[in-house]
Amino acid sequence: MELTEATRVTAAILLFALVTVETGGMYLVRVVRGAAPATPFQLAFARAGHAHAGVLLVLSLVGLLYADAAGLDGGVGVVARSGVPAAALLMSGGFFFASMGAGRTQPNRLIVLVSLGAVALAAGLVALGVGLLRS
Repeated sequence: MELTEATRVTAAILLFALVTVETGGMYLVRVVRGAAPATPFQLAFARAGHAHAGVLLVLSLVGLLYADAAGLDGGVGVVARSGVPAAALLMSGGFFFASMGAGRTQPNRLIVLVSLGAVALAAGLVALGVGLLRS
């Protein structure tokens, strides 16, 4: 199967983004070892943000292949190819940014990014699923 230009470029970007998840994992190890200060709340949110980033980026790569296999283009193709990567940024960013600040024990207003990410995830998956069923 030959990849579309959009899929090829997006996949390359996602692979580079996975390197940032690796870097975040090194930070998480520092927190767990006590080398970086964090409250139990911040540790939980760091784990959630890290996990969401990694899983959703890998799911994004899989979704790109399905979008190409289904021949999705136009608006549906854009949503199918970008919804899950957007969710990876929004959801993980929501966990990280909502827990920033020394001694924080509850999320700040940026927790709304997690909900926006859930909407992006649903839109991307529905567009991909409908596109696959119609192909």
